[in-house]
Amino acid sequence: MKPVHQPESLGFDPKRLEYITDWMKRYVDGGKLAGTQTLIARSGKIAYHQSIGQADRESGLPWKNDTMARFYSMTKPITSVALMMLYEKGLFHLDDPLEEFIPAFKNMQVLRPQARSIEDTEPAKAKITVHNLLTHMSGMTYGFNEGVLGKHYDASKMDFGPTRGSLESQIEKLAEMPLQFNPGTRWNYGVSTDVVGRLVEIISGQDLKSYFHDNIFSPLGMVDTDFGIPKEKINRYATAYGADETGALMVMDPAGKSAFRKENVACYSGGGGLISTASDYLKFAEMLRCRGAYDGGQLLGPRTVDFMMENHLDGDLAQYGQAVFSEVSFVGVGFGLGGWVMMDPPLSQMMGSPGDFGWGGMASTVFWVDPMEDMTVLFLTQFIPSSHYPLRKELRSLVYQAMVD
Repeated sequence: MKPVHQPESLGFDPKRLEYITDWMKRYVDGGKLAGTQTLIARSGKIAYHQSIGQADRESGLPWKNDTMARFYSMTKPITSVALMMLYEKGLFHLDDPLEEFIPAFKNMQVLRPQARSIEDTEPAKAKITVHNLLTHMSGMTYGFNEGVLGKHYDASKMDFGPTRGSLESQIEKLAEMPLQFNPGTRWNYGVSTDVVGRLVEIISGQDLKSYFHDNIFSPLGMVDTDFGIPKEKINRYATAYGADETGALMVMDPAGKSAFRKENVACYSGGGGLISTASDYLKFAEMLRCRGAYDGGQLLGPRTVDFMMENHLDGDLAQYGQAVFSEVSFVGVGFGLGGWVMMDPPLSQMMGSPGDFGWGGMASTVFWVDPMEDMTVLFLTQFIPSSHYPLRKELRSLVYQAMVD
């Protein structure tokens, strides 16, 4: 990890940065979170980096700066970058139909309006495109989402969990299910990025794990990022918690018996399968801030990164049927290729800058890059679900209030 610099030299008030430390301590001391970590960098230099609490309360393992955690949906921006690296080689077009790569997605069915059963369908009026997948406008969903299809996903265990089977087999199973709506008509958070991961495999000829390692992790020096936690690193791995009916912490996925142990991983989920650290993920986020550049090379072309971090919707997410997601208002927030795009901070009622880009994970993790302020922010904890506490909204106000230059 890079050294922490004097905050004043990077435009931060040290006393105001301590508000973030106090905030993390309140959550930990109040028994709401076991451990937390916040990292803020500006112009490539770290202005603030603190870890509070425990990675595993049962053993007393402290949360350290090198603690490893489940990043869940923060895998999605990485998978999106992987596909766009292939796009830069001219190997596909964003408007290509998905069925050209995976024939099982031909002749898709879509649920009728007010459908009460999974059989109440009609032929889809449009084909799923690659762009639909990258922007979550494919008609796919998640099992935790409301509605007939969400319940069907949940009952069918269509979640691309680490032990479900190969990515290829899970995609074939997914193709047998109807869509929530006609592709391109709405935004709905779902398993689209897992299909993006499968496209990476098909187009590149490599499995997703190998492609990530060879083309992203190795060039960026992300030595602790992988699908699954190896035995030799289990002593750095955090337990995932949730809250019981009284609000007390309860174990959801114990570190020592985690479903993400490397020997158990069968599915390389491009939508949520990666284990990583703050140090590693910072390298990926900084690559985005630097418009594809990193020490020693260029992962993506600058204009490709700009293109990904632009809003690809005709309006904000609220206009596309998603007013609130994971405790954050989506009014004034758009979506690019793999992450949110802040359009109008006052309209969103959240601190930020037009054009800031990022995403979070199910265990309440989040990151964003702010090109206007030349800043990268990363927050880690392991609490499921991410909608339980307003952590992301609070963190935004804490970060921006500390900036004095």
